[in-house]
Amino acid sequence: MEHVLSQAKSCRGEVFRLEQRSPRHRPRWMAAGVLIVALAAMLAAPSAKSAQDNGKLVEEIIARVNNEIITSSEYARAEQALREEITQGCNGCTPAQIDAAYNEQHKDILRGLIDQALLVQRAKDMGVSVETQLVKQLDQTRQQHNLPSMEALEKAVESSGISWEEYKASLRNTLMTQDVIRKEVGGRINLDEAELKKYYESHKSDFVRPEQVYLSEILVSTDGKSPDDYPALKKKAEDLLDRVKKGEDFGELAKRYSDGQTAKQGGDMGAFGRGQLAKSLEDQVFKMNRGDMTDVIQTKAGFEILRVEEHYQAGEQPYDKVEGEISNKFYQDKMQPALRSYLAELREESYLTIKPGYVDSAAVGGNSVIEEVAPTPDSTKKPAKPSKKKAG
Repeated sequence: MEHVLSQAKSCRGEVFRLEQRSPRHRPRWMAAGVLIVALAAMLAAPSAKSAQDNGKLVEEIIARVNNEIITSSEYARAEQALREEITQGCNGCTPAQIDAAYNEQHKDILRGLIDQALLVQRAKDMGVSVETQLVKQLDQTRQQHNLPSMEALEKAVESSGISWEEYKASLRNTLMTQDVIRKEVGGRINLDEAELKKYYESHKSDFVRPEQVYLSEILVSTDGKSPDDYPALKKKAEDLLDRVKKGEDFGELAKRYSDGQTAKQGGDMGAFGRGQLAKSLEDQVFKMNRGDMTDVIQTKAGFEILRVEEHYQAGEQPYDKVEGEISNKFYQDKMQPALRSYLAELREESYLTIKPGYVDSAAVGGNSVIEEVAPTPDSTKKPAKPSKKKAG
């Protein structure tokens, strides 16, 4: 549960990244990769306050994005989350290496907060509704952490000091942001088939591979279970297999019901060569073709279903086997510039002010600065409107 909450609290300077996954089973328009938002909304973000303590402002506004504000406490949480993310993702790094990575990415923290605010506002303007997806996401989180009910998830969230409504708001904002990027940016990126084939022809040596299978899994774990529970657990796995055979999406079922560490990735296990799997599993999956599934297999971890997402024979791979991989490269190359261009357009259309001393690393001409004014005794009742000066 701690992992889920830390994800929801995180505020990163680099808001967006392309999910690095094997190039398989993609919707056609996004065959090259799935865009995700790496920034969850700030769960603990307080409402704007102009409270004073002995004449000193308690909450500092560092940026205004149209009718929304970004506070110093949000910025501080973003800084903390960035350092935690770098530390956790850089195993074995020295403190100096962590500091260097942090300093490199720190300049984009405010950019990320502004990006998110703009995209959430755009989603609202578009009338985006993600309530159905929100319910599914919450239920998926509940199941992944083996919680018996939504009430149990709510209690687990609130026991960490975060309100349930704030938790849901963060997930809602993330889903809304994803939807805007998918429709407004990703949906407008076109990949030229001729260009992809030309790249393949000139880089054929890059696609010489040993025999490999890409696998996905659904695992019903027996960890901590009594042997008396095994029949029911096996039945659960068999029911899931039956649901896939009847047409339900393997990846979605894996996300919702798999107990494996790969559940969040739709069961994606990655690539395996010969000799990398248990002999009993290798003998099965290397005889299978793309889309084939095993029956329910009992392993040390539990009852497992494996699906072959791709089977590469040894040697130079034909174009149809690596088309998704090439598309992924081209899509990613185009996505980041397209996304930044789109966000620049949103900035130009918006009223954006920045407090002196803070920097939006994606600022466009016409951004303004907030002029600081001394607090007055009645500022709690009537906050002074910041004067607007054009940034030079």
